[in-house]
This record gives sequence, structure tokens and C-alpha cells, in this order.
Amino acid sequence: MTLVTLDTWDLIMAAVLVLALAGLSFRLQLGVSQQLLVAALRTTVQLLLIGLVLKALFANVHLGWVMAMAAVMLLVAGREVMARQQRRFAGLWGYGLGTLSMFVSSFSVTVLALLTMVGAEPWYAPQYAIPMLGMLLGNTMNGIALSMDRLTHGAWQQRRAIEGQLLLGLNWSEAIAATRLEAMRAGMIPIINSMAAAGVVSLPGMMTGQILAGAPPVEAVKYQILIMFLIAAGTGFGTVMAVWIGARRLFDERQRLRLDRLRAGS
Repeated sequence: MTLVTLDTWDLIMAAVLVLALAGLSFRLQLGVSQQLLVAALRTTVQLLLIGLVLKALFANVHLGWVMAMAAVMLLVAGREVMARQQRRFAGLWGYGLGTLSMFVSSFSVTVLALLTMVGAEPWYAPQYAIPMLGMLLGNTMNGIALSMDRLTHGAWQQRRAIEGQLLLGLNWSEAIAATRLEAMRAGMIPIINSMAAAGVVSLPGMMTGQILAGAPPVEAVKYQILIMFLIAAGTGFGTVMAVWIGARRLFDERQRLRLDRLRAGS
């Protein structure tokens, strides 16, 4: 199968559709036209830059460069987790909680897959390591952001009920148990929906990309199943870790609810 390449005009025609959508949003006064244009510009610039970086990485395979690229991806993902929350932890906790959870979950799952399942040589080959880590980080980021937003917003709305349970003698874990479980559930729903609809409602991105690049469909399906399972594990473990640590952070050593540790998002 011959790979069909795209030229600049193909991308320009696709960009015209985004411009048309921005114009319609402005006409309807939806208030998202500027955000849409900025997001489109960021997408273009960031993907072009990552294309150049990956080209250099593929030509000079070295563990140090791969780790540096992975670290940049993690730090940016940590910032995006914090930026999407209505109420987030103040100070370094707001940034560090999501970043640490993604590091423990996404990084460990990616390394495990590279060492035991993919079998690339070397195991850190950027052709496999960077795309896999990117997919895991992107989905884990969404799950953690949703779960942390649900946790902090729920604790704020139910603060009187939580404080009442503390007064009745329950410990911090019991007082916030319902909010914590709901937050974990919210973080896992997107990946569960994606797995349930894969192949019936939607063709996932990695599988589609491989098919467009000429890979045999069955081989593309195998890789997609692997990636979906890895994403589910990374998202689930990261969400549970972030919510558990975040819930504990909402209480001090005397088990008092400390909502002053939160601040409104921008």
C-alpha cells in the first residue's frame, strides 16, 4: 500500500474549516472563538516542533535525549492538569500532585510495556517510547484533571456535611469517602467509554494512523488493544493515587477540613 502524503495546501484547506468555525462562534457570541484560534495555532506550532525534535531523536538514538524529552512532556502535562481545575491546591501542591501521579503511573506503565511487551531494540527506541508515553500521559492527564476537579469542587460544596461527620467522630477518610469515590469514578469514565466504543463507534487514533501509513489492519488492531489497556492502567492508577493523596491533603494532622489550602482556578 502506497503512503499518501499531504502538502501545505491540504493543511490550509483543513485550517479554513477551523477559521469558519471560529467565525460562526464569534457570530453566535459563544465566547470561544479566540480560544479556538489560539488552540489551533498552538496545535500547529507544537506539532511542527515535535516533528523536528522526533526527526532528530530518530537520527540520534540516546537514552539521555529520550529521557529529556519525556521529562518535558511530563512537566507540561502537570501544568495542564492544574490549569483545568475550578479549585486547585495552592502552591507546589497544585502542580506537584498531578505531576507526581502521572510520573508514577504513566512512566512505570510505559517502561514496563517497552521492556516486556513491545520488545524494541534498544528498549528506549524513541519511535516507540515517545508516542506511547505521549498517549499515556495525554489520557492520564485528562483522568487526573477530571478527578481532582471533582474532588476539590465536591469537598467545597459538601464542606458542612463533611465537617458534621467529623464532629460525629468519623475520621478524615470516612468523612470524605463518598466524595473521594465519586472523584475516582469521574476520572476513569472517559477511558472506560473509549474502550467500550472502540471499533464500533470510533476507530482509535493510533490504529487509524497505522492503517493510513500502510500497516496491516490486524497488526494495527493488536497495537491499539495494547495501547488501550496500557492507557486504562495508567489512568486508573494515576487517578487513584492523585485522589487519595489529594483527599488527605484536604485535612490537617488534627483531621480538620482545610479548604484554605485550595484556591480558585484562573
